Amino acid sequence: MRGEAPNRWKTLVAELAVLPAVRECLQWLTREKQWVQEQHLEVCRIPAPTFFEQRRAEWMAAQFRQLGCEVQMDRVGNVIAFPQARPGPLIALTAHLDTVLAPRHRSEITVEPDGRLRGPGVADNGAGLAALLAIARALRCYPPWPEMASGLALVANVGEEGEGNLSGMRHLCTSSPLASRWRAFVVLDGPSTEHITCQGIASRRFEISYSGPGGHSWSDAGAPNPVHALSRAITLFTDRQCEGSRNGSRCSFNFGWIEGGTSVNAIPTTARAKVDLRSEREEDLEPWIQALGAVVEEALQAENRRASTGKLAGRLREIGFRPSGRLPENSPLLACIQAVDAHLGIRSRLDSASTDANIPLSLGIPAIAIGAGGQGGGAHTETEWYHPEGRDLGLKRILLLLCLLLREGTSTP
Repeated sequence: MRGEAPNRWKTLVAELAVLPAVRECLQWLTREKQWVQEQHLEVCRIPAPTFFEQRRAEWMAAQFRQLGCEVQMDRVGNVIAFPQARPGPLIALTAHLDTVLAPRHRSEITVEPDGRLRGPGVADNGAGLAALLAIARALRCYPPWPEMASGLALVANVGEEGEGNLSGMRHLCTSSPLASRWRAFVVLDGPSTEHITCQGIASRRFEISYSGPGGHSWSDAGAPNPVHALSRAITLFTDRQCEGSRNGSRCSFNFGWIEGGTSVNAIPTTARAKVDLRSEREEDLEPWIQALGAVVEEALQAENRRASTGKLAGRLREIGFRPSGRLPENSPLLACIQAVDAHLGIRSRLDSASTDANIPLSLGIPAIAIGAGGQGGGAHTETEWYHPEGRDLGLKRILLLLCLLLREGTSTP
């Protein structure tokens, strides 16, 4: 089945789309827009910052149970729902539970007159979680064929954002009792239908820290200042390193968090910063990591030479690693999603990003990340927004892809 021409997949999608039960499922996704919107609003009003996803996970588990799924929560907090449990290979449809920012109160997630949702996490990844529930309900109302649901797992996973370090997906793919059963992952991350993420970007994350005796800004003048050392290290790195292309692959860096000091008239005792280094190829990050270590030491020595009393200590600590991976160009999974897009008239593009798909891709398990439909923007800010226009097209795309993968057998990808 792996060597079949792309036209074969296009023909299969067209055949599946006219099956009565599949057609009913597709119509349900358009007809029940309001139900999906209500689930979306409710899940976003449950705070789920990284490492604190439990309340949202419990809510998702309860919704899956109401929809007739067999549900389990694993030891790291992932919610795994089986529309119909059965031993054998599995296709996973996943969406991450956690958000970079979280609402402090339910009222911070608002609905505007045009149906737009606004607030932390409404697009990333409220859209993905709402899609999981929509697919679960559509399959319960109109199961296309009895054996389809038995090869599917719906997963709401933890630890995708920030220092979560893809912990939920790492567990699923390496330590979970289900690890050997996964045949492919379809990751839902954010809105839109414009992209197919089939390459995982490598990421290495570090914390730079300096510590010293501190003191009064006047009476202890001359003591080494951790903030000065940290500022020098960041400046040295940014002045000497260039973002863009390295050996033909794209690279980027970002100092995204700085902390230090307690008062304007106090010499700090500590200062810290966190930096994210990314590249399409893991090996291209090594020169940057070495350069980062060098400027941390150089800034430390410069500040200690300047000081007339006391010494600073410096440290560079790795706090996160996301491996890279790429879906082969001849992958049937890629052919399937492109066939579905052609059938639905979606003009998508292939892209690269850092998502939950990084983990299965790095392990050689076929995986893609796609949007869940609709429109959104302002991700990772308090003014994040999501508009449901076009959501049903995204949900139909997901459903037809699952139908195609499961109809042809879980060995297809």
